[in-house]
Amino acid sequence: MGFDYANRLNMLPPYLFAEIEDKVNKKRHEGVDIIDFGIGDPDLPTPSPIIEFIQKELENPDNHRYPSSAGEAGTRKAIAEWYQKRFGVEVDPNGEVAILIGSKEGLANICRAFVNPGEKVLSPDPAYPVYAQGAALLTDAVPVRFPLLAEKGFLPDIESLPTDARMIYLNYPNNPTGAVCDEVFLLSASRWCVETDTIFCYDNAYSEMTFDDYVAPSALQVAQGDGTIEFGSLSKTFNMTGYRIGYAVGDADLISGLKKVKSQIDSGAPKFLQRSVIMSLGQYKNAEKPQMVKDNIAVYQERRDVLVNGLRKLGFKLDLPKGTFYLWMKVDGPSIKFADEMLKAGIVVTPGIGFGQNGEGYVRMATTQSVQRIEEALERMAKVL
Repeated sequence: MGFDYANRLNMLPPYLFAEIEDKVNKKRHEGVDIIDFGIGDPDLPTPSPIIEFIQKELENPDNHRYPSSAGEAGTRKAIAEWYQKRFGVEVDPNGEVAILIGSKEGLANICRAFVNPGEKVLSPDPAYPVYAQGAALLTDAVPVRFPLLAEKGFLPDIESLPTDARMIYLNYPNNPTGAVCDEVFLLSASRWCVETDTIFCYDNAYSEMTFDDYVAPSALQVAQGDGTIEFGSLSKTFNMTGYRIGYAVGDADLISGLKKVKSQIDSGAPKFLQRSVIMSLGQYKNAEKPQMVKDNIAVYQERRDVLVNGLRKLGFKLDLPKGTFYLWMKVDGPSIKFADEMLKAGIVVTPGIGFGQNGEGYVRMATTQSVQRIEEALERMAKVL
């Protein structure tokens, strides 16, 4: 006996990434050596001081008990102190911070807290799929996608957006394009949101994964009034994707609504992981990245440079991204066709169409492979192309 999905599930598009995974697994079973640039998951280990700290915290019986779904007081205080050091923003740890089980659930649950069925949610295109799908569609809201175009630096034309939406998602440094923004852009977005009474959800998960002279701002540095909430995570900064620990910071009413949703559907992140937030963010003594983060970034910067230079020699035109560990590369023809050609050589890239219609004609590559494997992949690509 089978059961029909709820209508909201039927609204979801086919999950392209699952299809890609099936293709990759088939190649692996055939004995093909796979070099995977597809997944945005750090291959570098969590810094050993953090691992040792968590191991010690596991020995504390108090950390085996239920946490608070809103976040432990000490963890919220550590995040508020980090915002002061890193961004110069004063945050109330009691009313303006929530602890998340990874920032992804917060990005989805904020929509559940404030958007009614049928209301519009503005989402970039291309973009991380959770905004339009995991957030809007699963709340029975209407996702309205707006384009991010190369000729505009993958920044939207804020003034041209619909003014009757309930919420907007923005994300810089950007997944999948690697584009970055400055405070001037965030100021214009904040002003527009205040003028149109639109909730501003800013995904700042890659704020610390930046290169060269670029320093990523926070939307809270330029917030022009109420209605801004920012999401972050330890996942990319400290190579902790599997730990599932993140945070939301911003407008007290938005944080309150998010906490109310979370109180009904989860019991909070484990206490020992919340304690690791205190230790990890405590490495920042000021706005400058601590050494363990600098070491991380140096590895990804070297990989970025090797991969970009190699792809340019193969005839591709692309810039050095100043944020994230992604390359967003223009290709000839459909992105799925290009990805399938690469897979024949044992190379996994993500078709841009998986991030939205405006992602067609591009592929995303994550620099989550060693320099040696990157060079090997470039040799394979040269043969295929």
